[in-house]
Amino acid sequence: MPPAHHCFAAGASLGLAIALLLGASAAVSATPAVPRVVEVPSRPAFTKPPGGSEDLARPGQVLATRSLLRTQKPGRMQVQLANGRSFRLGGNAVARLGADGLDLESGQIIAWVNPGSKGGGSPLKIRTRVGTASIMGTTVFIDSTPEAVKVFSWEGHVTVMADAGQRFELHSGEQVVFEQGAWLPPRRLSLQEAAERRTKSILLNGFDTPMETLPVIERELGLRPLPANAASPSPR
Repeated sequence: MPPAHHCFAAGASLGLAIALLLGASAAVSATPAVPRVVEVPSRPAFTKPPGGSEDLARPGQVLATRSLLRTQKPGRMQVQLANGRSFRLGGNAVARLGADGLDLESGQIIAWVNPGSKGGGSPLKIRTRVGTASIMGTTVFIDSTPEAVKVFSWEGHVTVMADAGQRFELHSGEQVVFEQGAWLPPRRLSLQEAAERRTKSILLNGFDTPMETLPVIERELGLRPLPANAASPSPR
């Protein structure tokens, strides 16, 4: 039988090794998540860090807060935020990452919160030149052009706070539009309009990365899922 002090030393060494392994595992799991580019299905698409120069967007690229994202037709990209929420940009889009969401200067964006994930109770906010859209567990589409700003709930509850003071509550299939200097009353799209948008959308289609809320959208609006081999629309 080995001496007791040898057994103690061996046990201590084993305990230390286990502690080091657990500590390393905890350190890895404690590593904070960061915003990053997930997919760039078409170009031109660019990123620009604060105080840095513009570069081509690349899958896996880490994004700092206040980074500027830009797509030029037919460019598109998908980004995942640190809290797991996601968005896609398309068209001639310009957006800046903020502490609690995004500033959309122009172009198209679709943003969503994965089912069952509420991001700690704080809404994802997307600011435009005329108002801010907020979502908790839903999917919102915004199209900002010099002529108009359109906010559309693909599924779920979307709150729109206009800079002029109005408040709009949108639900699945409803849209509110700002044009000619004023907000128009919200309206619900017909099934035919929603189906046409679903088929032609450059942000719902043409990405390899799954969009977790897409089945919810189709169920909420009564739309048939597109065939897996359906041709993607040309992002013109």
